[in-house]
Amino acid sequence: MKPTGKDVDPQDRVFGQRVQKFRKERGRTQAELAAALGRTSSWLSQVERGVQPVQRMDLLQQIADELGVSVQQLRPGAPVEPGASSQTPAPLSLSNDLDETRRVLSGHPALDTLLAGQSDASQERPLDVLRGDVDDLWDLTHSGRLAQVSTLSVDLLPELERAVRTADNEDQAQLYLLLSRTYQALSAAFVRQDEADAAWVAADRAIFAAEQSGDPLQVCASVFRMVHAFVRLKALGQAEHAAQTAIQALEEQGARSPESLSVLGSLHLSLALVRARASARAEAKEEIAKARAIAEQLGENRNDFNLEFGPVNVEIQAVSTAVDLGDAGEALDIGLGISVEGLSPERQGRLLMDLGRAHAQRRHGGEALDCLLRAEAIAPEIIQTHQAARAAIRELVLVAGPNAPRELLELAERADALD
Repeated sequence: MKPTGKDVDPQDRVFGQRVQKFRKERGRTQAELAAALGRTSSWLSQVERGVQPVQRMDLLQQIADELGVSVQQLRPGAPVEPGASSQTPAPLSLSNDLDETRRVLSGHPALDTLLAGQSDASQERPLDVLRGDVDDLWDLTHSGRLAQVSTLSVDLLPELERAVRTADNEDQAQLYLLLSRTYQALSAAFVRQDEADAAWVAADRAIFAAEQSGDPLQVCASVFRMVHAFVRLKALGQAEHAAQTAIQALEEQGARSPESLSVLGSLHLSLALVRARASARAEAKEEIAKARAIAEQLGENRNDFNLEFGPVNVEIQAVSTAVDLGDAGEALDIGLGISVEGLSPERQGRLLMDLGRAHAQRRHGGEALDCLLRAEAIAPEIIQTHQAARAAIRELVLVAGPNAPRELLELAERADALD
């Protein structure tokens, strides 16, 4: 039985959209490409919608050949078949994963609609379909599949920007909400690749779209993304002001619902990060304590606004804060007792990275390397773009000297930690 729209795997959906994008760029209809593949138009339509998975390597290669692209361009991370042409482009490196999205972000995604004054409403997709794409975008972001984030967003973002300007009043608020969630996801993705300037732009647009949607909690969730962009920019004063402003507003309104408590707790965690980066030990621990009290009030791990807030996430942030403050023993005491079952790869990778840093501070070379390698396997961009992870790897190499194990040197090379 083929999956329904709700059951479509995000990876199959993104693959299908990539096939459709390359097909249209080459001016080929579904019927033409399907005939060249020896398939029906209905089959190809299902592939492009993600309903029909393409799993056989020979069929994947056939589609790539017909579109004049590499298998890796269609499905990043797919194995290269023996004997493949040396002209086949290599997969994009991690640092290039979001380049196309960055270019879209740099312009005005709906300028053509503004100039035309109207658009063809018959071309607009239903709200539930767009909502499914935004949900997929967040799933991909949490999973660290940033190349697929880019592929999905380069078409989705302009589509939403056009739709909010041409929709009926009854749909406009929901479209602005989807647009805000899209920009929030992109801000989170850019932070993970250490592209803080792009993360700032995306967060700012998320705040505006959330305000237009009439959802103040989405505004505060967007501010959370802004705080993390400021931290990556080392603009700690701006990060502090943004977090405190949102916290004060929520407290004045008497945040009591689970959703508002999730946002409030997440903002306290972001402020703890700011305090720790400023070496304000007492203030950082105070913010952790406030977040911990809110998490206890919630009593469960939640994912409101894709913030993943709850008791476990607070302890993960407590580990990170302790490491930033140089309290390696405390970080290990907390971290080794955390169960990350059910959390996203990003959260799991972040905890392992911080445990690796804590072990490195204690000169536990073997344990540090093990944690960092496990973090890389789960969320490679954390190791390759996070300055603290690279600093820990560099320190491990220096301490080991000529006796540095091969696995450590290879990790250092992948993370570009020795430059």
